[in-house]
Amino acid sequence: MEFDFDTPIDRAGTWASRWERYAGRDVIPLWVADTDFRAPPAVLEAFAARVTHGVFGYSAPPDALRTAIVERMQRLYRWAIEPSWIVFLPGVVPGLHLAARYLCAPDEHVLVPTPIYQHFKRAVQLAPREHDDIPLILDGGRWVFDEAALESALRPNSKLLFLCNPQNPGGTIFTRAELTRLAAFAERHDLVICSDEIHADLLMDEGKPHLPIASLAPEVSRRTVTLMSPNKTFNFPGAGVAFAIIEDPKLRVAFSADHHATLHDASVFGYIGALAAYRDGQDWLDAQLAYLRANRDLVEAMVADTPRLVMAHTEATYLAWIDASALGVEDPCAHFLAHGVALSPGAQFGSPPFVRLNFGTQRVRLVEALERMRRAAMGSDPCG
Repeated sequence: MEFDFDTPIDRAGTWASRWERYAGRDVIPLWVADTDFRAPPAVLEAFAARVTHGVFGYSAPPDALRTAIVERMQRLYRWAIEPSWIVFLPGVVPGLHLAARYLCAPDEHVLVPTPIYQHFKRAVQLAPREHDDIPLILDGGRWVFDEAALESALRPNSKLLFLCNPQNPGGTIFTRAELTRLAAFAERHDLVICSDEIHADLLMDEGKPHLPIASLAPEVSRRTVTLMSPNKTFNFPGAGVAFAIIEDPKLRVAFSADHHATLHDASVFGYIGALAAYRDGQDWLDAQLAYLRANRDLVEAMVADTPRLVMAHTEATYLAWIDASALGVEDPCAHFLAHGVALSPGAQFGSPPFVRLNFGTQRVRLVEALERMRRAAMGSDPCG
């Protein structure tokens, strides 16, 4: 079956966060991490069938979805989980906040490798919990852990280690060896691991598999909360569904403390979309990955050919992490916006000289955005 990722889709008037901010302006918005692609046909058909049914009442998580998740973890990662380990959520971001508030006491300490998706930091700041940022290091073109810095940041009251795997915004697929060393570090210091793995299916480098850290060994699984969702992969985040995989019963009870208190259930359309995507969305996903890989290659080629812009290779995610420090401007994000491209500011992730670019869009739109960025980097007048 052929899938069309090339035809531009007009998202005006659909309340799309990424597009509404710059409505009416000559700006190509490549910031918020959703794509401009229609969801898979299987998902759209499942949505349509439920709309035809016409009743959208309170909904319990379907057993069929639990089974599909269990089977998916076994098939992709040889990770044997139980249906009872799955805690459904309206999104991964609430899971980060639950981890900060309920897996770590008010007088305990959190380790946060940076740069990182901003909601990790917001979670510990709003909890609030003491934390240390541990900068990732660029090694062989990959953003990886500074293991010495992790050790030195430890305190007697350190309790929680945040992980983003694959890494957002750096795009790293962590290897088995890297994750094994991180898990051993957590074991030595009795740390709980909260791992955001929402980008697990968005692997740009063929032959480099994703590995959930909890799948390494039972002793790692018992100290880990793994956050996943089909929202990002199959592009229906507005439907609202995610899940945590938590083996340890005490961690699972603690993590679930806000269920039906301040945290609402996943959406019925989230359940429907997730089940349809996991059952029948693989062909679409394979085609999307091929399209995104070509987009990634375009971005990397433009950056390599543009003075004063640098980026590491993007192994996973549809996000490019671009070092614009050599531009010599105070706010690189504002500089590119003046040239008609809206990016995510690096300051959100803990690195102000950087910008993050979402290349999950139609190629014709991406090419135009990259040309505008090249002119901005070369110092051309925005109106020229």
